[in-house]
Amino acid sequence: MHNLLELENLTTSFFTRDGEVHSVRGVSFALQPGELVGIVGESGCGKSVTCKSVIQLLGNTGKITGGHVRFRGEDLARKTPEQMRRIRGNDIAMIFQDPMTALNPVLTVGRQMTEILRRNKGLSKREAKAKAVEMLGRVGIADAERRFDQYPHEFSGGMRQRVMIAIALSCGPQLLIADEPTTALDVTIQAQILRLLKSLQQETGTAILLITHDLGVVAQVCSRVVVMYGGQVMEEGSVEDIFWQPLHPYTRGLLASLPRADEPEHRLSPIEGSPPGLLNPPPGCPFAERCPQKMAQCDKQPPFYANNNGHRTACWLWQDKEIPA
Repeated sequence: MHNLLELENLTTSFFTRDGEVHSVRGVSFALQPGELVGIVGESGCGKSVTCKSVIQLLGNTGKITGGHVRFRGEDLARKTPEQMRRIRGNDIAMIFQDPMTALNPVLTVGRQMTEILRRNKGLSKREAKAKAVEMLGRVGIADAERRFDQYPHEFSGGMRQRVMIAIALSCGPQLLIADEPTTALDVTIQAQILRLLKSLQQETGTAILLITHDLGVVAQVCSRVVVMYGGQVMEEGSVEDIFWQPLHPYTRGLLASLPRADEPEHRLSPIEGSPPGLLNPPPGCPFAERCPQKMAQCDKQPPFYANNNGHRTACWLWQDKEIPA
C-alpha cells in the first residue's frame, strides 16, 4: 500500500529576534490511508509544529528549511500559498486545540460551516446548509436544525469540539490532523470524542494524525505511535511495541511517569531535568542531559538509528544490539 503522507528529514525553524529556533529537526515518518497514528511527547517537543508544517500554517516567522512533505506523492513543501489553500480543508483538515478560540464567537455555527462548504465545494446556500446539518447530526449533536443557527457560546465544550470535527470532515478530507482534541474536556466527554473520532475514521476511511501528550488516549485509539523529543523522533512503532517493549530511555520515562490502575501502590517516577533549548540545540541526542543511561558519545554525536520491521529508535544503546521482534 502506498503512503498517504510521508515526511522525510523535515526541518522547520522560527526566525525570531533572538535567533533561529530549530523546532523540528529531521523528522521522518509515514502514514497510510485510513490509519490512525499518534504523535506523543511533552510540551515543546515539536508535535504541533510538525503537523502545522504539513499544511504550512506556520505564521510569518515559521518556515520549512529542509526535507520533504509528500502527500499522495506530491511534495507540499514546494507548493505555493495559493495551492496550499486549495489543499487545506478539501484534502487535509485540522482540528485545533481549543474549540472556543478556534470558532468565531460572533458568527453562528451554521455560518462557519457553510462558508467552508461553499468556498471549497462550490455548493449553493441551500445545499451547504443541508450538508452542514447532516454533519452536525453525524457527530452526535441533537436537534441539528436548531443548533445550526446558534452561536459557539451556546454550546458546551464537548459540543464545540464536535462542531470542530464536523467542520473538519465536511469536505471529505483524506487526512485529518487532530491537535489535542480532548484537552480541557472532562474524562467522560473525552471518551465520547475519542469514540467519535475512531468511528468516523472507520466509517469514512479518513486517516488521522492525533497529537497528544496523553498516552492513555494513544492506547485507546491508535495503531502506531511516534514519540518526539527536542524536535526529533526518538521512537516509532506499533502501540504494542511502544507500550510493551519500549526501546528509548525517554519512552520508558514517559511510561514510568504514568499512574497504573493495576498497581495502586506504584510510585510515579518523573523525568528529572528540563528539555533543551532549541535556539542552540545540542549536537548529540537531545535527551542526553536527562538520560539515566547516557554514554560518552550521546552528547557529541547524533543518535544511532536502529530499525526492525517498523519499530525504530534513535539511541546509541542499540548500536550493537538487535531490536527484539
